[in-house]
Amino acid sequence: MTARITLQEAADFLQSHDNYLILSHRRPDGDTVGSCAALCRGLRAIGKQAWVYANPQFTPRFAPYLDGLTAVQGSGEYCMISCDVASRSLLPFGMEEAAVELALDHHGTNDGFAARTHADEGRAACGELILELLSLLGVRLTKEIGEALYVAVSTDTGCFRYSNVTAATFRCVAACVEAGAEIFPINRAFFEVKRRPRLALEAWLVEHMEFFAGGRVAISAIPSELMNRLALTEDDIDDISGFSRSIEGVEIAVMLREVEGGKGKISLRTSLNFNAAEICARLGGGGHPGAAGATVDGGIPAAREAISNAISEVITL
Repeated sequence: MTARITLQEAADFLQSHDNYLILSHRRPDGDTVGSCAALCRGLRAIGKQAWVYANPQFTPRFAPYLDGLTAVQGSGEYCMISCDVASRSLLPFGMEEAAVELALDHHGTNDGFAARTHADEGRAACGELILELLSLLGVRLTKEIGEALYVAVSTDTGCFRYSNVTAATFRCVAACVEAGAEIFPINRAFFEVKRRPRLALEAWLVEHMEFFAGGRVAISAIPSELMNRLALTEDDIDDISGFSRSIEGVEIAVMLREVEGGKGKISLRTSLNFNAAEICARLGGGGHPGAAGATVDGGIPAAREAISNAISEVITL
């Protein structure tokens, strides 16, 4: 049973311990990477030994923010922390049984896998609470910390387009910029530039997308064969889950993929009229009201059937 603690208690814990190994989640995104990197740099700034676990699924896009910070688990005794990880099943491959002492998260569905948990679902991104935590630790923001936090917050809010954005989100961004963060190149890299394989994927998705409920539900799938044929990388599909939500009238966007072990991964993005986390919870998943996910056995066909059944409970397909 986890102990639910305040952010001040989390800061006190970090002050009283040392030799940290910080864990991101599987298929890492900007929030988990940026949060881990910022926390690692902050802990080092107050004299702590800290490393980010070298998640084998880190992609080249995140390399600049992790430079000099990563380490594989060695024989030493680490105090393990996780950032933006909602459940043990989402810990990196090879770290599934890690004894996590402190989980820092913003998912209301956090299952309490760590010995101590601070989870604040009111935060738009885990990066927001990391900023406040660093302040409690007396860390002065640097350009590098600011840029890592900006990656965290901007990516989890869709460059501030999603409904999770609050005034606190913009205060976080202001602090990053004041610390020297150069946000233009980050915005361009994460939200503007696309490789040609990504454009080919978008064309394929438009052609093969299925619509239900009078166009209010859109279901797309990315077969593994297509990933290989188009030479797509994980960076190419980092933000693809909400692709069909940009279509007029679509309120529930479903993206399906085949992932490790032949499982089917479901990513759901919804309008304010539906709760993605509640829908995915029916399949053992979770997330946020506007963005959630789940994984089922049986690849894309089983995932399609499972999510269709779950959606049919809230809207007639």
